[in-house]
Amino acid sequence: MPTHFHKKPNMYVSHVQLKVSNLERSLHYYKTIMGFDVLGQTNTSAVLTFDGTTSLLSLEEVPNALPLRRGQTGLYHFALLLPTRSDLGNFIQHISQQNVRVGAGDHHVSEAFYLNDPDGNGIEVYADRPEQNWLWQEDGMVYMTTEQVNVQSVLRDANGTWNGLPEGTVMGHIHLSVASLAESEKFYTEALGYEIVTHYGNQALFISTGKYHHHIGLNTWESLGGTPVPENGVGLKSFTIVLDNEEQADEIQKGLALIGAKVEHFEGASKFGGAQAFSTVDPSGIRIIFTFDGE
Repeated sequence: MPTHFHKKPNMYVSHVQLKVSNLERSLHYYKTIMGFDVLGQTNTSAVLTFDGTTSLLSLEEVPNALPLRRGQTGLYHFALLLPTRSDLGNFIQHISQQNVRVGAGDHHVSEAFYLNDPDGNGIEVYADRPEQNWLWQEDGMVYMTTEQVNVQSVLRDANGTWNGLPEGTVMGHIHLSVASLAESEKFYTEALGYEIVTHYGNQALFISTGKYHHHIGLNTWESLGGTPVPENGVGLKSFTIVLDNEEQADEIQKGLALIGAKVEHFEGASKFGGAQAFSTVDPSGIRIIFTFDGE
């Protein structure tokens, strides 16, 4: 697996925070099905890990939570990138024994499987194909498609060991449901500095840094003109992007100011101090936290 795409200076997604309706039920799912361990827990929240140190995901129980509904902006899915195809085969063996409903897609750059947690939050688990096999076209776009996964071929690479998410798992990307593709494109490319790497018609867009196939996906398939998930609704609460340095943070904050986006600094931290430097909200009402913590 190429590892440099999820290290500085790339602007990669390191963490996703979800709102759930029943913490106990969600923890059972994320531990039993997804292979997470609990790093820390309160009565209403939990921080999840795969290695006892790194947290890729956290859960927060919302009282009297409203369910997800069509037309909302927010999470389409978050995507866990496994280190090898063998790891992906082990995961598929594991979930096949758990009687879990799963979808799949061969995207040429990767092989992916799709699940939903008990609240309907979308999850992708995937393995990248070797970077040298990706096809970059004359227009600078990477070739991506959706075809049937050769599941038997993936399973043949399995070695039969599943002890939870393997060492080296990262948050590969996040895919967002947005209200307007044009507004989202302007925000993520002009203010944040991402590059467009492929289009899916006029309803989806994939962006990255460092020529990854995508760090962020954006689509309007079910959310065109939609409204954000309410405070007391299940779904995405925030996601975290790792920044390289203070100069980059300054540039991003200037870019956000130019398009009229509000920047919030965290209490008790200096302008660039602490793990969480600042946050903003994108045009679809999705909160993004920026941090310097990361590789």
